[in-house]
Amino acid sequence: MFAWYTGVIFAPPLVRRVEFVFPMPRLLIILRVIAKYRLDEFLADQPGVGWMRVLLFPFRIGTSSGSEKESRNFRLRKALEELGPIYIKFGQLLSTRRDFLDAELADELQSLQDNVPPFTSPDIQSIVDDSLGIEAKKVFKKLEEKPFASASVAQVHKAQLKTGEEVVVKVIRPGIEKTVKEDIKLLKWIAKLIESQSALGKRLRPIEVVNDYENIIFDELNLQTEAANTSLLRKNFENSSVLYVPKIYWDYTRKNILVMERIHGIPVTNIDELNKAKIDLKKLAETGVDIFFTQVFEHNFFHADMHPGNIFVSRENPNNPQYIAIDCAIIGSLSDDDQEYLAKNLLAIFKRDYRRVAELHVECGWVPKETRVPEFESAMRSVCEPIFEKPLKDISFGQLLAQLFRTAGRFNMEVQPSLVLLQKTLLNIEGLGRQLYPELDLWKTALPYLESWNSKRLNPFTLLEKIQENIPNWIEQLPHLPLLVINAIEQSGQLSSLNATLEAEQERQAEIKKSEKRGARIIGVTALVLAAATFIPGVQSLILDIPALTLGLTGLGLYLLCFKQ
Repeated sequence: MFAWYTGVIFAPPLVRRVEFVFPMPRLLIILRVIAKYRLDEFLADQPGVGWMRVLLFPFRIGTSSGSEKESRNFRLRKALEELGPIYIKFGQLLSTRRDFLDAELADELQSLQDNVPPFTSPDIQSIVDDSLGIEAKKVFKKLEEKPFASASVAQVHKAQLKTGEEVVVKVIRPGIEKTVKEDIKLLKWIAKLIESQSALGKRLRPIEVVNDYENIIFDELNLQTEAANTSLLRKNFENSSVLYVPKIYWDYTRKNILVMERIHGIPVTNIDELNKAKIDLKKLAETGVDIFFTQVFEHNFFHADMHPGNIFVSRENPNNPQYIAIDCAIIGSLSDDDQEYLAKNLLAIFKRDYRRVAELHVECGWVPKETRVPEFESAMRSVCEPIFEKPLKDISFGQLLAQLFRTAGRFNMEVQPSLVLLQKTLLNIEGLGRQLYPELDLWKTALPYLESWNSKRLNPFTLLEKIQENIPNWIEQLPHLPLLVINAIEQSGQLSSLNATLEAEQERQAEIKKSEKRGARIIGVTALVLAAATFIPGVQSLILDIPALTLGLTGLGLYLLCFKQ
């Protein structure tokens, strides 16, 4: 009670108003964790940090601040883990923003562990009954009560259908949507506070990060979205020897429940088991890179959450190993323009053509049009050249891309969410590939693919294929063509009529101005004549103030003679 009272009384007005917007207990828990791990150090020397420390002071009483030797990045990770699943997942997303985070902080956040105790109430049988509208025993021959995997927003149970197929049943945690909404609301408030009260906050753009997180987390809460993504990815790699995607059982899939084919593979990080199965690790690593570029540049639909927990390896063909991918909740895609410019940028980076990299960034609108290309080129060169002094196999492609984004940020580059997901996925793939085969040269593996893609794009036959693809659409438009032509002609006629009307009005206005000028000059001449007449003796006797009248008429006459309006 003391902590609540002190925190509210000594908080600045912006903080005190939160009592009526958010559940205070949750806010107090967050403040206690911030105080415990001394996270205010991230705002050191920033405006407004004094208020923050006053607010946190009561929460430091009676709490252990941990080892003084622990880095603030480590303490931030521990704080997020203590706050729970929603904040863990937020930290994982934040780790992908290497365009503005320090590399050490991004690495620390990337190591967040999503180990969450399973829920036991309501039981899995009740959830299935309520979701499907029929008893679970009528669908499943066997449904294990105890989950074999549990994460922040869902958990997974082994099962067997009445027809004999082995499946897994994924269910959303009960009540998690309400918790997510409350935490998102609180995160948005904190983000606005940080961004408005600190110069560092303006650079980090926390509001943008929270908005991205909101979209991702709510997609994960809808298992029908994940099922649709999985089905499309499976279709893209149908009969593929390099990637297998499990089948979705749509009859038993709802927003909060997903039934999917159960896969049997080796976790990709279990190197000992892979060696026992005599898997060709070099081939496996290179295949992973090939799958990534195929998804990005051929399918334009890539699995954007390819961390080790979502990837397995089949035992069936060790000399030509096949990946198995699960958990397709987060999927990325690029616009046609971004896809093309990304490929061109990567090719230019491979060739160390920094002028072309700078020009492409301006052309595609990633940086403002007024950006000076020579300055941008120089900045790119200063980032890349020291890296290229190393052997190519020792260069992190993903880290280089992150540094390029960070450098472009100095020129007001606004990184699109799709590019952020792409960067994150590339880092995952590269890290995984080098874990499997440390000598992996991503550059050597990727360059032939990009060159082949570019050649294919410029091939006349590819152009013909695109024309053939569009022919059905053009044929559909043919019946509407006469009407479109008539409308265009009518609009052209209306435009011509409007132009004629405008020209006539302009001529009329010109004539009016000419008449005004003629009239003004006539009056001016008359005024000058009258002014001259004031010098006639007979006239002078009729007017009381001859000098004033003479001067006035002279001035009026000269003004109207010079009339130009």
